[in-house]
Amino acid sequence: MSLQAYIDGVGVLGPGIADWPSAARMLGDGGRYTPAAAVLPAPAILPAAERRRTGRVVKLAIAIALEATAQAGVEPGRLASVFSSSGGDGHNCHEICLALAAADREMSPTRFANSVHNAASGYWSIAVGSMQASSVLSAYDASFTAALLDALAQIAVDRQPLLLVAYDTEYPPPLHAKRPIPDAFGVALVLAAARSEKTIARIDAALGEEAEERLADGGLEALRTAIPAARSLPLLRALANPKPSRAVIDYLDTLRLRVEVLPCA
Repeated sequence: MSLQAYIDGVGVLGPGIADWPSAARMLGDGGRYTPAAAVLPAPAILPAAERRRTGRVVKLAIAIALEATAQAGVEPGRLASVFSSSGGDGHNCHEICLALAAADREMSPTRFANSVHNAASGYWSIAVGSMQASSVLSAYDASFTAALLDALAQIAVDRQPLLLVAYDTEYPPPLHAKRPIPDAFGVALVLAAARSEKTIARIDAALGEEAEERLADGGLEALRTAIPAARSLPLLRALANPKPSRAVIDYLDTLRLRVEVLPCA
């Protein structure tokens, strides 16, 4: 059994990757990947009070969601969404641990509010005035693929456009020793049940047992394996290809997700 959808918009940001156009050029025509620290823009779309409270996870999620919805030409607040992260805000978790280890154990209300896994989804709904349903999930290193399957299932049932946002950021020491994510990476996709003038490609996805795809560029392959959200890179490579292609994305120990990509642009 396969699940189908059309991709109308893409947003991506990570180490050495500023946006989808630059990523597409690099992935699609054999351009060389040059690692560099991810630069996360301030979420100007948020009210000032909320903007001051945001951490790297929220900045990343909002940046890629805005890029994807702008490319798709849709009103962000009208889209249901699926948000996914392997662990949420590592820096905020670190600060909470420090507070709990202190003598007074005083907890900042902002730290506590940002500790929930759906913080990025909540800030997004505030930013775009959305009252639409939002699923928020975590599946450790399989979080991107789990989110994509969730999104494709919703498209199949509801037949309504949907925003998928998958993101991860680094943990500071000492947590970094146990969860060594080196930097921030995120990808956002606007998915639809029918083709439109904005459609980039149609995808057909099915679970299988073939090995996950590895990237020829050593730097990109290191990025793919180091940051859970970067498991999306084989799919992004296929989307950047002007010809029909296939991506096999890491998922579970015995299952991967095979995605057939048919360009529509």
